[in-house]
Amino acid sequence: MVDLVNELAGKVALVTGSARNLGRATAEELARAGAAVIVNARQAKALAEEVADGIVKAGGRAMPVVADITDVDAVQRMVDAAVAEFGGIDILVNNAANRSASNFAALDRATWDNAMGAALNGAFNISRACVPLMAQRGGGAVVSMGGLTSYSGAANRTHQMTAKAGLQAMTRGIAIDMGPQNIRANFVIVGVFETERAGSSSVRHTMHDAIHIPLGRKGTPQDTADLIRFLVGPGATYISGQTIHVNGAAYSTP
Repeated sequence: MVDLVNELAGKVALVTGSARNLGRATAEELARAGAAVIVNARQAKALAEEVADGIVKAGGRAMPVVADITDVDAVQRMVDAAVAEFGGIDILVNNAANRSASNFAALDRATWDNAMGAALNGAFNISRACVPLMAQRGGGAVVSMGGLTSYSGAANRTHQMTAKAGLQAMTRGIAIDMGPQNIRANFVIVGVFETERAGSSSVRHTMHDAIHIPLGRKGTPQDTADLIRFLVGPGATYISGQTIHVNGAAYSTP
């Protein structure tokens, strides 16, 4: 029987964009399960330190690292620091992304590149750096995060939907190519969630306000953190290459 208290003991997890919201809840949940966690933020140093300090005070192991995952050198420095501190990496959660809205007619190249950089190119950089380390340790797990609009569609979100669709395809590719090295990869698509916006974000997804949620509530960061803990743990060793929705039945696939 799996020990649900220490099921990830001895594992090392890197969660991008984990200073707040879903990323923070995931980092904290993986730490509760016994993993050492690298808490990553692009700029929010104080928040990343707060998350890591909370984990350590609760008896876990954590290290905050400020790094822009679109910068290959910064990614390598973060991974090297993780290896030096904890010995390797077993789990990667690709959570980092940015939020912006633009009608396609007004969509400029800078906004497009920014969306691709955070959600897709950055995820490639960190995945490419971590996957070989997982192989050296006999296997590992990658979970990448997507949004409901990449499936259902939404106005003014062409760039964001494209980036997340690319990330979904990349995740399936990792599952196929790295399966022989016992590396699993899955894609989690979240629906309407209660989250805090960064101070610089003014995006309001009005489509979300109109979505009917049969379960009668918005999701919480913990709802997703619980699923990710399962997907990277010993109870999901035959689950790979899958897309899993977390949305309270607001959207369902055939």
